[in-house]
Amino acid sequence: MKSQEQARRVFDIEIAALKAVRAHLDGAFDIAVEMIIQILTNRGKIVVVGVGKSGNIGTKIAATLTSTGSTSVVLNSVDALHGDLGIICDGDAILALSYSGETEELIRILPAFKRFAVKIISMTGEKSSRLAKHSDVVLNVKVPREACPFNLAPTSSTTAMLALGDALAMTIMNQRGFNQKDFARLHPEGSIGKTLLLRARDIMRTGDRLPLIPESMIVRDAIGKMIKAKAGSVCVINKMGKVAGIFTDGDLRRHFTEGTLLTSTIGKVMTRNPKVIKEDALVAEALKIFDEHAIDDLVVVDRLKRPVGLIDLQDLPKLKVM
Repeated sequence: MKSQEQARRVFDIEIAALKAVRAHLDGAFDIAVEMIIQILTNRGKIVVVGVGKSGNIGTKIAATLTSTGSTSVVLNSVDALHGDLGIICDGDAILALSYSGETEELIRILPAFKRFAVKIISMTGEKSSRLAKHSDVVLNVKVPREACPFNLAPTSSTTAMLALGDALAMTIMNQRGFNQKDFARLHPEGSIGKTLLLRARDIMRTGDRLPLIPESMIVRDAIGKMIKAKAGSVCVINKMGKVAGIFTDGDLRRHFTEGTLLTSTIGKVMTRNPKVIKEDALVAEALKIFDEHAIDDLVVVDRLKRPVGLIDLQDLPKLKVM
């Protein structure tokens, strides 16, 4: 079998597994969501525990939950019986992952969990397992088969757990009203956070880096202004100081073959009615304008539509907002 055919077979098996787990969704999922929301509302947290590949998936699920406003920690099942149970508090939720539901390292700590006033939510493929029997809620992740040729290596089952964990996190996030501003608050240094927190005024070029010229200036002098400002455009203003147009290096290339270009007034070759953005607009809005209109420069204006800055697309990667 060719490599690509083998790869497609793995995809097909795992897609079938996801469809199967999607079909398993029932009232237990609703109960788990409501239970976790209540626990989080009461200042409790989600303690995720698993062993081996399931443990790795649990770490990712915990990270997704935490990053979307649902406080979550990972408990190492081996270290749990050697002092790490101290991270558990009354009122927490335990999210336990084991496809077989019989993983000894996990089963061994279930009695210890019962000493706390906690709720146990399990993700398992065996609803009659010991883990399931000790759980308050059981989320079924039963898959038709693993993608492994021997039906042994955890593949489809871990994919199913990951997807169900994402579904749990996103549903909780939505029902708790977690919004973009909340997301940005938890990701202040990431590119996503910056686009949600920063405003146009925070990233725009100003002062000497914002070349402003009248419509009567000739193109030769306008190019000089562009070079001095190390910019790819100049903003053209009318007699009232408002934006009349923009002249970019793209306009220069489009009119380059015109013999009288350098001595023409900028008003004849500029782009009129350019896209502008208000200075208090979010950077996310600027990114949308850049993407939808395929432009490289965006004039920033105040409430009177006077130019106060310029956003150059080339600056955004350096500012880590792309």
